[in-house]
Amino acid sequence: MKLKIIHYIKEIVLFLIIITISSNIISLYKSDNLTSKPLDITSFKLIDGTDFHIDNSKPILIHFWATWCPTCKLEASNIDTISKNFQVITIAVQSDKNQDIQKFLKQNSLNFMVVNDRDSSFAHNFNISAYPTTFIYNKKRELVFSDVGYTSTLGLWLRMWWATL
Repeated sequence: MKLKIIHYIKEIVLFLIIITISSNIISLYKSDNLTSKPLDITSFKLIDGTDFHIDNSKPILIHFWATWCPTCKLEASNIDTISKNFQVITIAVQSDKNQDIQKFLKQNSLNFMVVNDRDSSFAHNFNISAYPTTFIYNKKRELVFSDVGYTSTLGLWLRMWWATL
C-alpha cells in the first residue's frame, strides 16, 4: 500500500512538472508576436466612466482578458490580489456591455479597474491572439515582461517587484 501511494505521488509530481514546462513553452511561443514597443498610452477610460491616468513613478501591469475565457476566470483572483498593491489596468476584450462586465466582477468579488475593449482595438494594437495576456512595464514605460496564459499570484508579484527595481 505504501509503495502504491509513493508511486502515485511520483506520477502526480511528474505530471505537474510536464504541465508547467509545456505551459511555459506554449506561453513563449504565443508571446513571440506580442508588441514589445514602449507603452505610449497615458490614460484609459474605465467601465465606470472615469478616466484612469497612469502614474509615471510606478510600473504598470496591463492584463487582457475576457468574461467568456475559462483561464481568465481562474486567473482573475490573482490579478485582483496584485491590483491591491500595484498599478494594474485590465482590458476586457469582446465581453459585451459595461454592465455585463460589472456584473461579472460583482459575481466574482473582483475589484480591479477595467477598460471595455468591445471592438478589440487595444487587443489589436498589442497583437493579442490568446487570453489571458499580461504585460508589465517599468517606470520608464519599457516592456519588461509579457506572458500568455495563466500566471500565479506569486509569479505576478515577483515580476511586478522586479519591474520596480
